[in-house]
Amino acid sequence: QVQLVESGGGLVQPGGSLRLSCAASGSIFSTGAMGWYRQAPGKQRESVATITSGGSTNYGDSVKGRFTISRDNAKNTVYLQMNSLKPEDTAVYDCYANIRTVGYSTYQVYWSRGTQVTVSS
Repeated sequence: QVQLVESGGGLVQPGGSLRLSCAASGSIFSTGAMGWYRQAPGKQRESVATITSGGSTNYGDSVKGRFTISRDNAKNTVYLQMNSLKPEDTAVYDCYANIRTVGYSTYQVYWSRGTQVTVSS
């Protein structure tokens, strides 16, 4: 079994910063691409950022230049540094990871439960 546990969400004022973490644990053989999605009330779910096992990154247009994704492969953890936050960044943020578990030859996508980020004065 694999679990993804997030931390770091909360309430922040516009212009502020938050750092989300998402740690994968369990019978992990290897971890591929990891990333973050978000969904705001009444809006479609959108991809925020992705990072490959080699460190290549990709960002959604709405967060480019403000958010930075990184990972620690030894800890099976992905991070999302969010700067210059805006009210429109308010959403539930989920992380995911492509993981190959011990005894299996294919990768499967695992998801966290999600954490609320609220940007408001």
